[in-house]
Amino acid sequence: MALGGAIGTGLFLASGLSVNVAGPAILLSYVIVAAVSLLLTRALTEMAVAHPTAGAFGVYAGLYVSPFAGYAVRVSYWLMQVIATGGQLVASSIYMAYWFPSVPGAVWVLAFAVGLLYLNSRAVGRLGAIEYWLVMIKVVAVLVFIVLAVLVIAGATGSPAVGLQHLTAHGGFMPFGLSGVWLGCCFVIYSFIGVEIVAVTSGEAADPEHTIPVAMRRMVFGLSAIYVVTITLLVTLTPWNTLGVGESPFVRVLGGLGIPGAAGLMNFVVLSAALSSSNANLYLIARTLFSLARAGFVPPGLGALSPAGAPVNALLVSGLGLGAAVLVRALWPDSAYVWFFGVALFGALFVWLMIFITHIAFCQARRRAGQPAAMPVASWVGAAAIGGVLFSTWWVPGLESTLVAGGPWLALLGIGYWLSTARA
Repeated sequence: MALGGAIGTGLFLASGLSVNVAGPAILLSYVIVAAVSLLLTRALTEMAVAHPTAGAFGVYAGLYVSPFAGYAVRVSYWLMQVIATGGQLVASSIYMAYWFPSVPGAVWVLAFAVGLLYLNSRAVGRLGAIEYWLVMIKVVAVLVFIVLAVLVIAGATGSPAVGLQHLTAHGGFMPFGLSGVWLGCCFVIYSFIGVEIVAVTSGEAADPEHTIPVAMRRMVFGLSAIYVVTITLLVTLTPWNTLGVGESPFVRVLGGLGIPGAAGLMNFVVLSAALSSSNANLYLIARTLFSLARAGFVPPGLGALSPAGAPVNALLVSGLGLGAAVLVRALWPDSAYVWFFGVALFGALFVWLMIFITHIAFCQARRRAGQPAAMPVASWVGAAAIGGVLFSTWWVPGLESTLVAGGPWLALLGIGYWLSTARA
């Protein structure tokens, strides 16, 4: 579920942005971020095995850094997911423009938001099974794309072989040098957000000491393999400088191959992928806010349940992010997705940075207590990498909103924590 859930707009839409800053060398960006993700899951694994509990990294931050850190991580994760969900709906409106170019994108964002809020306000029965099959659509579509791309590149479809010419044409494999590879990491890391979700399940794992490390490794290596192979084929099939976010690069590539119906089918797949991720995220963030209310961090009214057993109050407050998506899509139609991307990226990077900092404090605390603990050198490296990516977003066109969002974000966390402690 975590593997398939992580495959979303970061791959299907934002890959067009990442290729524009790194060229074909974006493949190296994926390798770098995969390595950082591996360091993160290593840190989380050690903490999850020691403390298999629901809440995971938010609880760990509260235990080993400070109560404010625990609050900041949990609220940031909720807020980041709210904004990311709004971004996914904006992406969905971009996909709908493939079939209905004359309909304003804000109309689709509003329609999808209302529909998702209604669905999540009802009693949830077999959400896991439904999401499983929706995830399978994405995974199968990626695999079909891989097979089809290999056949086209090799010339096995009856047309002349595309070959590897696009990997070195148009400025070479690394048209923007090493700086382009590093700036590409600013986009690529968003595609890996979600690997940390495995740690959240540690409290429900039957044998966390065995299952959590295995699940973490499978998650990172599986996701990395899918991304690297898929992006390699994407930049091999078409000139990298023709891609963007006006439509999914996968739809654009398949449309250029001239295969009847292939582009429309892929557009349906990426649309269903965005909507299924939005639905799952809305379910998650409503219950995250619900749990924060039950823990006393936010007003207790957000911890109320409807007669159907759904946390409707928490759902409606979480839905404010979807309302913001409608407004932003209407006012800034050309830059709405990048804006949501940048703001959500700050929250994600903040959470990842705090996970590394928490692991460093965790190791220090265990050594002081005479318990076995690894040297947190890898977590220092990971924290430095996340800090470097966060700082570098200022030089990525369109991602200035990442750092701009940082000050207000941290201020809101401080005010929220002060209010929660004052109320207590």
